[in-house]
Amino acid sequence: MSGLTPDARKWLLATGFAVKDEQLWLEALTHGSTGNERDYQRLEFLGDRVLGLTIADWLYHRNNGAEGALAQRLNALVSRSTCAALAREIGAAKHINLGKQARDDGAADSENILGDVMESLLGANFVEAGYDHSRDLIRAIWRGKVEGGAGSSKHPKSALQEWAAGNRRKGPEYEIIERSGPDHAAQFTVRVQVRNVGEAEATAGSKQEAETEAARLFMERYG
Repeated sequence: MSGLTPDARKWLLATGFAVKDEQLWLEALTHGSTGNERDYQRLEFLGDRVLGLTIADWLYHRNNGAEGALAQRLNALVSRSTCAALAREIGAAKHINLGKQARDDGAADSENILGDVMESLLGANFVEAGYDHSRDLIRAIWRGKVEGGAGSSKHPKSALQEWAAGNRRKGPEYEIIERSGPDHAAQFTVRVQVRNVGEAEATAGSKQEAETEAARLFMERYG
């Protein structure tokens, strides 16, 4: 595996990451499509837990409501779509190491990959600098999302479930009707239906996100 580029190192430091072991940070930025034995998956696993704990602690101390409301906000703030949006915001896309075919397929802008890389960078930072530094870094990157109220409104799937129950309908049924694209940039098309009411379809980079969007479209149409 080649070394971390000077541009990537400069970007990491400017963003606030604690860069010491360059091979660790190279691993955090390397996708499996490169064929390297070490890619970002293990660091992503770690970063996901660091992020979840940090956001949960932050919301708890902000006293943002009861357990249900806290869980709703937590899920939104640590979601892949939020992680991907913030990865784009800090400029991660151009520093991800991808195989040629993956890059040609547009993987650098894949929501799945950007979300994973955001978490892998947090995992690498935890290894290098520990929890306190990682917590402060997450608070700096996520501040706009937390203070902007991301996740405060009811999740579309929960809203649809409650709407169906309130209208004495059978619960919504979700079905994957198409999966397309390569593994690193897969697209899922999901249909949601409520019997004797109607249906809606949506496509996204993960099954969960497609279900969420389909539920939102259903509520716009029938709710």
